[in-house]
Amino acid sequence: MTDIVFASAARSMQARARIRDHVYRTPLIPARGSCGPEGTRLLFKAENFQLTGSFKIRGAASVMTAAEPGQKLVTASSGNHGIGASLAARSLGQDLVVVLPESVVPSKLEKIRSYGVEVILHGAETGLAELHAQKLAAGKGWRYISPYNDAEVIAGQGTIGIELLEQCAGVDNVFIAMGGGGLISGIGAVLKSFSPRTRVWGVAAINSQALALSMAAGRVVECEHLDTLADAVAGGIDDDTLTLPMATAVVDEVVACSEDEIAAALRVMAQDENMLVEGSAALAMAGFTKVAERCAGQTSVVLLCGANFDRQTIHGVALG
Repeated sequence: MTDIVFASAARSMQARARIRDHVYRTPLIPARGSCGPEGTRLLFKAENFQLTGSFKIRGAASVMTAAEPGQKLVTASSGNHGIGASLAARSLGQDLVVVLPESVVPSKLEKIRSYGVEVILHGAETGLAELHAQKLAAGKGWRYISPYNDAEVIAGQGTIGIELLEQCAGVDNVFIAMGGGGLISGIGAVLKSFSPRTRVWGVAAINSQALALSMAAGRVVECEHLDTLADAVAGGIDDDTLTLPMATAVVDEVVACSEDEIAAALRVMAQDENMLVEGSAALAMAGFTKVAERCAGQTSVVLLCGANFDRQTIHGVALG
């Protein structure tokens, strides 16, 4: 195992001590059904019940509690990261600027503003908002918070792994949706440092799998990005990525899932488990379902990363 993995796990331990009063220790819930072959034990690490409905507040709080006193912070995201960072800033009394695209959904804009942070609208889409936030940071000496490409963000997400190991001994498999890689890198580093026998499964959406393809190639590669129900994992990774080498080191196997498989997992979660989750959480469930026979008789955990979704889209798929 590489030094960066152990270093990240140690940083997660430090982050855990700093952020534990500002995040929710989410439950580990046994599945009611959909467990796979007989003798298989399936558990859900329910970050869908986290404050703001997503794991993202962990990474944001980790950065903010490690920042220099009085340092101004800036980030960009119209989704879970922006909402999580805004709540963390209010909770910690941090000065935060959130750059949002001009196309931001009004309800998300209202939610982010409700936390009292400064909002700047810039660009037609999130990528342009991120570039503007990075330029502001460079020009004004502010601290830029990447949604995933930041060592402290990765460490914050890794606190999920610490909780998981405290809540359940003898975990054989953990299934985690892969987007930019911050979540799986952080959790994977903790698991491989403290429970090396646990297999880490990365689950990619076929319609947008930049990290998975980059891991296979051993370098950052461009790929086509199509619409996906797992919209929170859509998009590419940075050229100066921290997550590619870390994910490569900690992920034992990657499973790629189709939109039909993600939709089926959404229905299972809603109809069998009584939980409406976002597409990225269902993606992790789809990955488990796809290889369930290989996990027969073992204890597997599916990470439910969040439950912030477009109601019209998810209700139609999950409850239809």
